[in-house]
Amino acid sequence: MSLIIGSSSRTGRSVSRIALAIALATGAAVGVTALEAPAYAQKKKKAEAGEAKNYSKGFIEAYQPIQQQIAAAGNAAGAAASVPVLKAAAQTPDDRFAAGQIIYSIGRDSENRALQREAVAMLIESGQLPAADAGRYNFLAGQLAYQDNDYPAARSYMEQAIAAGWTEGNPQTLIAESYFAEGNNQAGLQYLDRAIQARVDAGQAIDEGWLKRGLSIAYNSDMAPEAEKYSRMLVQYYPSTDNWGDAVGILRNNNAYGDEELLDLLRLSQRTNSLRTSRDYMDYIETADPRRLPIEVGRVIAQGKSAGLLNASDRYVTEAETMSRSGTKLVREDFASLEADARSPSGSPQVAIAAGDAYLSDNQAAKAEELYRIALAKPGVDTARALTRLGIAQLDQGNKAEANATFAKVEGARQAIARLWSTYAMQEATAVQ
Repeated sequence: MSLIIGSSSRTGRSVSRIALAIALATGAAVGVTALEAPAYAQKKKKAEAGEAKNYSKGFIEAYQPIQQQIAAAGNAAGAAASVPVLKAAAQTPDDRFAAGQIIYSIGRDSENRALQREAVAMLIESGQLPAADAGRYNFLAGQLAYQDNDYPAARSYMEQAIAAGWTEGNPQTLIAESYFAEGNNQAGLQYLDRAIQARVDAGQAIDEGWLKRGLSIAYNSDMAPEAEKYSRMLVQYYPSTDNWGDAVGILRNNNAYGDEELLDLLRLSQRTNSLRTSRDYMDYIETADPRRLPIEVGRVIAQGKSAGLLNASDRYVTEAETMSRSGTKLVREDFASLEADARSPSGSPQVAIAAGDAYLSDNQAAKAEELYRIALAKPGVDTARALTRLGIAQLDQGNKAEANATFAKVEGARQAIARLWSTYAMQEATAVQ
């Protein structure tokens, strides 16, 4: 499922919001084991087999007619009126366990969730549950409590289910959802963070649904740092085209980036094949500017037309393409003088960066790296911008470890952009191992 994040606005948040349909772990109730009838003859038989059950006489007397009624009807719904009698008669732990079983059957067949929840609590509190069933019953109790909006109880039961080794139905998801349902999104995300880290530490796969749910909550709650973190984790573990598009879109929507920052985000979109709309391509053309980086603009226009997302007859596209063609020839003729100015001791850091940009846009990454390093050695340089593009140039040469180290040095407003590039660099490094 794609997270649809609009990018129609370059300066503000898009009208559309992330919308996710993450299924809660509150589906069909986990089945309860078959009810053991505590008749005296069975009690004697169990005792002879070394499995004695301690049912009180009063409980047996109360239980037997209810059991016979249910057996005759073939359904437990009609026995609801007998529940108070059965509860009052239950004296021993075995009584309470057997009562819990039959009350659960009555609640299930009569679709009475309150009875189901009470019954499961009795089963757990009886102390007679086999250890192998503790996780299953606590999970069921947590589901029922969640459906009753009793979120603290739901969390308590789910934690006990997890402690007992229960994993089916993603109990961690329901715990996080209980916080979200209370409006305590920060606590829910913090819990989800811990659950994810536990999976990482154990070398286990991270559920994509967890990441998408965390991202949805963070983004729709205007929790920008958390949204950035979850979007980054999403592309780290599930680097699909859609997820990359969303990760870039979130940074664009949550930050008032200027053209230079936006350009480097769109470059990342291009490398991850996540330029998804005509607006993405138009923004790329505008920020790269055919008068400044005509070679790169020409390449983007060709890609957009090939993808069917740029209209060849659109006036803006045709004018940009014309400028790109004429500008490409001039830039390539001017490479030597541009580089000489950049290398001059009197050359400004802005000129050195511009020279690096020209070479980077022409896919001459090694030369671009040299010029960005020259820029970084000059006083007054825009360090974050130069480092970001130095990392891109290194990555374009296949020097992934060096690029990752460079991106890690970026601070300030560009830090989130560099972190996303770093995630891409690490993926590229893993892909070639």
